[in-house]
Amino acid sequence: MTAARNVGLAPLPWWRRWAPGFFTLVVLAVLYWAGAGLKTYTLDWRQTIPQSVRILDLMFHPDWAYTPSLALKLLETVQMALLGTLLASVLAVPFGFLAARNMGKKFSYFGKFLLNAIRAFPEIILAIIFIKGVGPGPLAGIMAMGIHSIGMIGKLYAESVEAIDRGPTEAMLSVGANRIQQIWFGVIPQVLPEFSSYALYRFEINSRAATILGIVGAGGIGTDLIFAIQQRVWDRVGIILLGIIVVVTIIDVGSGWLRKKLV
Repeated sequence: MTAARNVGLAPLPWWRRWAPGFFTLVVLAVLYWAGAGLKTYTLDWRQTIPQSVRILDLMFHPDWAYTPSLALKLLETVQMALLGTLLASVLAVPFGFLAARNMGKKFSYFGKFLLNAIRAFPEIILAIIFIKGVGPGPLAGIMAMGIHSIGMIGKLYAESVEAIDRGPTEAMLSVGANRIQQIWFGVIPQVLPEFSSYALYRFEINSRAATILGIVGAGGIGTDLIFAIQQRVWDRVGIILLGIIVVVTIIDVGSGWLRKKLV
C-alpha cells in the first residue's frame, strides 16, 4: 500500500531542497549589510523605565473634569461612523449588483475593478484629500469613511447577490415580470438581511476608523487625543482612551446582537 502511494514521487534535486534556506540567508545578509551603516541608538533604561511608569501612572488617574467634553466628542465620532456607513451602504447597492456575475453579466468585471480601485485608498489618505477640499472637520471624515466603505461593502453585496436562489427570479420571468420586478421582488428580499448585517459590521469598523481620522483633523475624538498626546496631558489621554474602549465595546456588543437577529 505504501509503495503504491509513493509511485511517481521522485526525490527533489539537492539545489531545490537547499534553495529556500540559502535564499533566507541571503536576505538576512543583505538586511544586516543595509542596517550596518545606520546610526544605532542605545536606551538609557534608568531614565526610560521611570518615565514610562510616570506616564502610565498619570494615564491611570484620568482627568474626570474632561468627561462632558469627552461625551460630546465621542458622540460626534459615533455620528461620523454612522453617517459614513449609511452613505456607503446605500451607494454600494448599485456597485454590488454591477459586480455580481449573475446580474452585471459582462460588466461584472468592470464593477469588480471599480470596487478594487475604491478599496485601494485607505481612509486616512481619503481624509487628507477631503480635508484639503472641504476643510477640517467631521464632514471630511464622513466622506472618507463613506467612499472607502463602498469598496468593501460593495464586494460583500456582490457575493451575496451571486449566492441567491434563482428559483424565484426564474418563476417571475416565466409569468412575464420585467428585470426591475425580478430584482425588487425576487432578489432584494433574499439579500436584504445579509446587506443589513454587512452594514452593521462595517459600522463597527468605522467606529474605530473615525478615531484615527480625527488625528489628521477629520473631526471626532481623535483630534482631542492627538492634541493631548502632543501637549503631554497624560491624564486626559487616559480618560480619552477609556472612553474609546467603552464606546467601541458597546457598539461591538450591540452590533453583534443585531446581526445575529438579522441572519
